[in-house]
Amino acid sequence: MDKTKYNLFLQILKEELIPAMGCTEPAAIAYAGAKVKSVLSACGEDPTHALIEVSGNIVKNVKSVTVPNTCGLKGIEAALCAGIALGNHEKELSVLSEIKEADAPIVAKFLETFPVKVKRSCSDEIFEIAVTLYSNNHSAYIKLIGDHTNVTIMKLDDEILFENTEALPQKHSDRSALSVESIIEFADSVNLDDIRDVLERQIECNMAIAEEGLKNNYGANIGKVYLSRDPKNIKVRAKAYAAAGSDARMNGCELPVIINSGSGNQGMTTSIPVIVYAKHLGVGHDLLLRALCLSNLLTIHLKTGIGTLSAYCGVISAGAAAACGIVYLRGGKMEAVAHTLVNALASSSGIICDGAKASCAAKIALAVESGLLGMDMYYHDCEFYAGDGIVKNGVEATIESVSRLAYKGMKETDKEIISIMIDD
Repeated sequence: MDKTKYNLFLQILKEELIPAMGCTEPAAIAYAGAKVKSVLSACGEDPTHALIEVSGNIVKNVKSVTVPNTCGLKGIEAALCAGIALGNHEKELSVLSEIKEADAPIVAKFLETFPVKVKRSCSDEIFEIAVTLYSNNHSAYIKLIGDHTNVTIMKLDDEILFENTEALPQKHSDRSALSVESIIEFADSVNLDDIRDVLERQIECNMAIAEEGLKNNYGANIGKVYLSRDPKNIKVRAKAYAAAGSDARMNGCELPVIINSGSGNQGMTTSIPVIVYAKHLGVGHDLLLRALCLSNLLTIHLKTGIGTLSAYCGVISAGAAAACGIVYLRGGKMEAVAHTLVNALASSSGIICDGAKASCAAKIALAVESGLLGMDMYYHDCEFYAGDGIVKNGVEATIESVSRLAYKGMKETDKEIISIMIDD
């Protein structure tokens, strides 16, 4: 692999595999609140009330999920108030990580007394968060578009302090070079010292929250339910551990996760099954790192054409990619990975995203199951062929079909989901 592409792939991994505490959409709201508060603080003033305008997908992904370190609070107002009251914007998606247990009631008290008006954005943006904070003498404004920390404008009164007119987040490197073939080449050849830190952090964080989810009661305890079926079965364990991480994360666990494509659930789904399988297979740690490199980059590749938020459940992409990482652990290369990926996508594409909440854990288990079925089909010389539904001739063409389905075809579905959720 040439040096330019090699460095690009390294940069993509470092951009995407970052820590976050709690669901990333509430974290983005808290981040916006904390950051815009810093503008008023620089004037020596405290905020008195707030207006927050959000796109429908933000409503969908914040409505039912617990905001960490807030004594179980849920919703847009809670996320914003947590960021304003005690958030540290320099921590970005870990904005609430420094709140101490003894200080958590402060957020609840602040929420009771601080007026927040919530409005639906009138723009066509899928991902948009705009916050205006008012004080006695000033107003401060911030807008995020397209990504969880992508600030497009920040103002104090009518003075523009920062503006980014780029259509895409500035932090995103070009993803057009990603392909299944190039990702396998990179996983085969990468100097592990170049990716060791970011992947070791993913192993540590994501397995810790999975184990927490299995140890204690969170949400609907999907991970525990799966594990009770057959705890010695590796396929059951792979699904159970991945689901348990989501059980904990969606229901207020304060442990951080390493996300992928802006989502902690996707970060856990693409990594935990691979880690569980590596231990079962007894493979070396270096091979595990290469397999995680593959599964993470495949998830990013699949998600690039779909977008950060949509009506298409993102863990389907991550579950398919995780199965490819397991295939890689077993010695599979281009043929095995490509067939596994197509088989998995043909089986489960179209599962809807109806927001972040407890049932995400069940969808993760289904996504991992779909990926493992795609893998088993390959090892039994079975496959889906071009013309079978949205399956096209070749893995890249099939990925394009899924992207078209998710990004274009499910736009009206997304609107209807949001309408149902907020009783329009």
